[in-house]
Amino acid sequence: MLAIEGLTRRFGAKAAVSNVTLEIEPGAFVGVIGRSGAGKSTLLRLINRLVDPSEGRIVCDGVDVTALSGQALRHWRADCAMIFQQFNLVGRLDVLTNVLTGRLAKVSTTRSVLRLWSDEDKARGLAALDMLDMASFAAQRADSLSGGQQQRVAIARALVQEPKILLADEPIASLDPRNTKVVMDALQRINKELGITILCNLHSLDLARAYCDRLVGMADGRVVFQGRGFDLTDDVARELYGLEAGDVMEDAHGVGAETRMAASA
Repeated sequence: MLAIEGLTRRFGAKAAVSNVTLEIEPGAFVGVIGRSGAGKSTLLRLINRLVDPSEGRIVCDGVDVTALSGQALRHWRADCAMIFQQFNLVGRLDVLTNVLTGRLAKVSTTRSVLRLWSDEDKARGLAALDMLDMASFAAQRADSLSGGQQQRVAIARALVQEPKILLADEPIASLDPRNTKVVMDALQRINKELGITILCNLHSLDLARAYCDRLVGMADGRVVFQGRGFDLTDDVARELYGLEAGDVMEDAHGVGAETRMAASA
C-alpha cells in the first residue's frame, strides 16, 4: 500500500501540490489527470523523492519514504521507477546498454562504469525488451529509433530496476496516435501480467478512461476527483480542464469509445 498523507510542495508562495491525501492499492493502474500546471508532475516527483515535500508524508508498506536518505533512498528510487516524457536515453549507446543502466542500483560502481554486466543482467535486459517487442533492436544505437521505440526502451530500462511501482510522467505526450497506443498497451500489459502498480500522468481524459482502473483528478495542486472513468461527470471535467473541457469531453464522448474498444480487445 502506498499512502500519501497531507502532501504539500511549495515553490515560493505557490503550492504546486496542496494537501494531497491518497491511498494506492498494490497492482492498481491509476491515471492522474488534469491540465498542464495542475500539479501532476510534481506529485510523481514527490513520490519518487526527486523533490522533497514542504509538508506531509509518503508511506509505503509501513516505511516513511519522506524520511529516507543515502542508500535507503537510492533503493526506494529503484523500487519506484520513473518514466519521463523525454526518453533520457544516451543516443550513441546501443539499446541494451541503455536498458542496463537501470541496473545501476543493483551493481557496484566499478562494474557499472566499466559496463561489466553479468549474464543475468543481460538476460533481464533482453527479457524486458522482449516484453516490449524491442529485443530485435538490442544492438542498435538508441538515436536510430523512432520516438515510440525510444519510449519503449525507456520503459524496459525502468523494468530492469525490478520496481514495485512505475511512475509515468506524460509518457505519450510527444508521440503520434499509433505509438501512443503501443506505449499505453505496453504499460497495461506490465500492470496486468507483472502486477506492478502504475501511476500515469495523462492529459487525455479519453486515454485515462480507456486504460486506467482508477482516476485521480487534480486542479491547482489539489485532488478534486477520485473514482472510475464512468464516475467523472461533465461538471468535474470542467473543474479539471477549465476552458479545455469542451475538447476533452468531446473526445471522451466520441472518439474515446473507439479507443476504449481497442484497449480492451
